[in-house]
Order: sequence, then structure tokens, then C-alpha cells
Amino acid sequence: MKLFVKDLTVIDASYLCATRGMVGESWILDVVMSGELNEMSMVLDFSRVKKQIKHLVDEYVDHRLLVPMRDPAVHLATTKDGYSTLDILRGEKGIHLHCPDEAYCLVDTDAITVQTVTEHVYHVLKDQLPTNVQGLEITLRHENIDGAFYHYTHGLKKHDGNCQRIAHGHRSPIELLVNGKRDAEREQQWAQRWQDIYLGSAEDQANVNDLTLSQHAQSVSDETHYGFRYTAPQGEFELAIARTETEILDTDTTVELLAGYIAQQVKPTLKGDDILDVVAYEGVGKGAMASL
Repeated sequence: MKLFVKDLTVIDASYLCATRGMVGESWILDVVMSGELNEMSMVLDFSRVKKQIKHLVDEYVDHRLLVPMRDPAVHLATTKDGYSTLDILRGEKGIHLHCPDEAYCLVDTDAITVQTVTEHVYHVLKDQLPTNVQGLEITLRHENIDGAFYHYTHGLKKHDGNCQRIAHGHRSPIELLVNGKRDAEREQQWAQRWQDIYLGSAEDQANVNDLTLSQHAQSVSDETHYGFRYTAPQGEFELAIARTETEILDTDTTVELLAGYIAQQVKPTLKGDDILDVVAYEGVGKGAMASL
């Protein structure tokens, strides 16, 4: 007997890539379990499935930075109890972090792909389910998006959950309506502007030389990189990332403020009496709207 749950949860995370840098992603999780019926004539109670699997995914994968540990460009080193530096060497675009270990998801692969993350999630889950569940199939998939989208990474230090981690992200659609009609050209411009972008807050900026980074970051400077540092309930987070892959806002980077920021950027390009509506998404099926 098989039990399936579609759209069980969404993994919102970022990953390191030697080519693209830091990439925000959103994957929808589907599961299929097989096994003998239990005393309730079920393979597993639906509510228990959703709660148990979502808890495991949230704890070990979601809102983390996925790290391909077999990539020779990646270097991880413990600095003190519960903290590590993390580097990916990409010439002048190296990315360097110092964060609590819970900010990272270490994947035994040379590249992060939907296939390698699927395999990692499978291994996280397979030994945590009841004994009568004998088979487990995991599917990660993208949302089907009709239009433009971008990949962004950020951190929200004021958030009391895992969003406070400095490097987690989303794959997000963008909708711009001018006088009630979608403007595909402007949507595509934003998709290109925020393709694989890190969105940082000005109040979190720090001099790169003042960050506690590894020896692999000795060559970076404020001329090539932006530095960010903040303290949140989960600990102290530090990041140095190439200026060419970053955009800095004067506000926090919540989706509400991102919607307003996009609206303020687009409005001056329109006619004076045009009505602008911005629909900004944070991953799958959720977001914020702003109108000017």
C-alpha cells in the first residue's frame, strides 16, 4: 500500500555554486510512502506524516545554506564551539562566511542540484519514520511560473525564526501591473537585475577587514566585497560577498519592504498618472503587494 502527500512543504534555501555564486531556491516537496497497514488500517496518519516530515525538513534543510562539500573550492573550518567559517573560492568573487553551524546544510556532493538535494533529504528522512513504513520516495520540484522570476538570498536579523540566518533564499516570481495590465518587459528587467542576487541591508554593513573570516578571505577588501554582520537570537552572522552580486537596501529585506522598494524604483519610469501594482513573492504562494 502506498500513501502520497503532494505539496507537503516548501524548502526555501540558498546554495553555493562555483559559477553562479550564492543562489536562492524554493523547492516543493512531495512524498510517497509504502508499507503495511498499522492497527488503524493506515500506513501512517496524514497529520502525523505532515508534522513529522515537515519538522525534519525544517530542522535540517530549510532556511540553510546548502554546501557542496566535495567541491574543491569549498572550505569549512570550526572556529569555536558551534561556529564555523565557510569559503567558496571563485577568484575575485569568493564568498566567505562565519556563522553558527545551524546556518549550513552540508551535502555530500560536488554540486548542488535538485537531484543531490533530493538524495540528501531522503537520507535525512529514511531512518526517522515508523517501522511499518518500508519504502520512501522523495520528489523536489520547482513551482511552474508563468512569467519572470529571480533567485535572491538574504537574512532577516529581527526574525525570531530561521529567517534570521544570513544566507537563505527563494526562487520568486515578480508581477508588475501598470494600469491593471501585466508589464512583461519590466518584469523581465527585474528578473535580470536580481538574478542570483544577495539583498543586504545598509544597517548591517561592516568593513570586510573587521569580519572574523578564514585565511582564505585575506585577499578580499571593501573595494571588491561588501561585508555584513549582525547578531540575532541564534548567534552572530558574518558574510563577505562580491559587490557585483549584491544590492543594498536602506531597509530590511522582508518581502513587504521588497515590494515597496520595487514600486519606488519602477514608478519614476512611468507616466505621471499611471497606476502601478507590484506583486512580490517570497518563494511559493506567499508574498506582498504594493501600489503607487
